[in-house]
Amino acid sequence: MENDFLSTGIPSLEQIEAIVPSKARREKGPFVVIECFQEIPCDPCYHSCRFGAICEFATINDIPKVDWDKCTGCGICVAACPGLAIFVVDETFSDTECLVALPYEFLPLPEKGEKVSLLSRSGAELATGEVHRVVPGRKPAGTTVVWVRAPKELSMEVRNIRLTRRGGANRE
Repeated sequence: MENDFLSTGIPSLEQIEAIVPSKARREKGPFVVIECFQEIPCDPCYHSCRFGAICEFATINDIPKVDWDKCTGCGICVAACPGLAIFVVDETFSDTECLVALPYEFLPLPEKGEKVSLLSRSGAELATGEVHRVVPGRKPAGTTVVWVRAPKELSMEVRNIRLTRRGGANRE
């Protein structure tokens, strides 16, 4: 329910299902998932999309909508979102794994090939994954985007990571 979202910050299954493309589109390759459920004055995602996949807003308070035929899953909008509410999912990566692009604002940055804990929206550990690619954010406002390999069945659940190497402020 929306009231639950307002108190927990965690969207309901119904909210998530409403923003995900059709199965046929999901099978064509990477797609954006915009988990922005509140009407707030924000539109960097629209301005960042060079393919026009994020539809023009009627007002700056609109909730983003996606034209699935134009979305390439490039991930530029992930780095542009100040609310850290945009992800890219590629369920065509392999038969058993998907790729998930996540905004990441912690230091140190993970490294390609590094094993990480895959976390849900609530911070619960779901599985172990591997960093596939790290795209450093452009200064002054760009967010780093970390692409992780995850079990395919967790494609719509993985929304953060925790580093598992020893040492460091945010490491176990």
